[in-house]
Amino acid sequence: MKEIVSNEVMAKAVVWLNGNYDNETKAAIRQMIDNNPQELIESFYRDLEFGTGGLRGIMGVGTNRMNKYTVGMATQGLANYMKKMFPGKTDLKAVIAYDCRNNNTLFSQIAADVLSANGILVYQFDALRPTPELSFAIRQLGCQAGIVITASHNPKEYNGYKVYWEDGGQLINPHDENVVAEARKITDINEVNFKGNPQLQVIIGEEMDKKYVDAIKTLTLSPEIIARQKDLKIVYTPIHGTGVKLVPRALKEFGFANVYNVPEQDVVSGNFPTVHSPNPEEPAALKMAIDKALEIGADLVMATDPDADRVGIAVRNEKNEFVLLNGNQTAALLSNYLFKKWQENGKLDGNQFMVKTIVTSEILIDMANKYGIQTFDVLTGFKYIADIIRELEGKKKFIGGGEESYGFLVGDFVRDKDAVSACVLVAETAAWAADQGLNLYQMLKQIYVEYDFYYETLISVVKKGKAGAEEIQQMMADYRSTPPTIINGSKVVMIKDYEESVCKDMLKGTQKAIELPKSNVLQFITEDGSKISVRPSGTEPKIKFYFGVKAPLDKVENFYQVENQLKGKIEGIIQSMELR
Repeated sequence: MKEIVSNEVMAKAVVWLNGNYDNETKAAIRQMIDNNPQELIESFYRDLEFGTGGLRGIMGVGTNRMNKYTVGMATQGLANYMKKMFPGKTDLKAVIAYDCRNNNTLFSQIAADVLSANGILVYQFDALRPTPELSFAIRQLGCQAGIVITASHNPKEYNGYKVYWEDGGQLINPHDENVVAEARKITDINEVNFKGNPQLQVIIGEEMDKKYVDAIKTLTLSPEIIARQKDLKIVYTPIHGTGVKLVPRALKEFGFANVYNVPEQDVVSGNFPTVHSPNPEEPAALKMAIDKALEIGADLVMATDPDADRVGIAVRNEKNEFVLLNGNQTAALLSNYLFKKWQENGKLDGNQFMVKTIVTSEILIDMANKYGIQTFDVLTGFKYIADIIRELEGKKKFIGGGEESYGFLVGDFVRDKDAVSACVLVAETAAWAADQGLNLYQMLKQIYVEYDFYYETLISVVKKGKAGAEEIQQMMADYRSTPPTIINGSKVVMIKDYEESVCKDMLKGTQKAIELPKSNVLQFITEDGSKISVRPSGTEPKIKFYFGVKAPLDKVENFYQVENQLKGKIEGIIQSMELR
């Protein structure tokens, strides 16, 4: 059956056919009209919008694709908004970075051209750089905005466009919506000024790298322990991305002498030739690094995603096998180390805080409470963590914080998740454990004995394209109209609806307001303490289900027994919700 193209989609396509677009683009549109109406629909049924990680989409022709025109219109919208927000300022500045993605130098240069054509001074890195360094550079250079061209861990056909504001954090409301609104005002591609001004384009590189790495070196809490454990064997892979340059350098400057790479994955490539997906959450992405670690007898494996803002780690268990930790476990290890060392070093005075996202493990709250550290729960997306840091700047000291999706930040000189600093702090935590005769897996078990065994997992249900987006929307509507009353035999005692900004006590029949920005997220808390969170992804065509359960762990020897119990409980929840 031939797909029916709506009048709205065809009208958008015709605008591109008749507009000042290149012949290659127009030929691709005609081919879709004649031979691939489904692709035409997917390419034009909507405009790319800012999600939790900015613009992100498949590269190709159309308003719903990443291409030089959508990048140009977004950048023109940003330029227009910057001028509105800083009226009369004649020295507006921005900085641009990019990762290893295909078309990244093209998209980066288009962004630089559009900004400079609008009279904005643009700093451009001389080669690919980690996203956190872009955040760092904004504040170092006194810029009003920043752009990084990246699609994070998405497959090779994707690219993306993240925008940062003058505080070094990603755009949040109202700035994100206002930039989109400015871009939407552009009804003709001729309104985008693509003719760049070379006089307003400045190349930066090593000098910024040094400042960034020097700032990371200030985060160390145990230099004497690193000196004792400097021979800790570490295998690191950038999975073809930006970490290749700075992570090994930062580790060595921290004092770690035995850092090994995976040569095949040091090759910078947007095709990611050695992996199906460059996602450190997926075991396959770390396989080559683990093989290398087994070969050389390494103690720790670390992998960063293409733009080096997220890190996945693998550690040895008691059978000497490598076990992959999830983002919650890595965050627990880091937080435990940071809080204990801050206390031991006499740095805690009740004026410190940490931040996590609402879908991240509650064990971080328990840890912070023990040390008298203030806690904040924010919506998914590191931009909300950055916003809390900005609000409390000069009032309270940020120790660290993170999210379950493998992102963590220590210190506040970067305002986004930072895998470069996270890697060195994971290594320092491993050195601290080794100094006590433990590895990280053994230390994690001790943490569970102290705080209870928190176990979390995630299921992502992929629903691609226009039909998939509509199906996800309907799923969320159904959960709101007829929420579950019992999950896995346990009563639902609380429902948090972040779209409606309300927390409902199902036992008392009362409700209270949620003091966070609106977001399409639902949470169900059951009588036995299980927490189930449901949200559509802000960057990918999927709906995510987060499951969190816990139980006491009386001693390390019972770890696997309790782990199996918790796994069984989550499996029961999944079956109860008919997700398998």
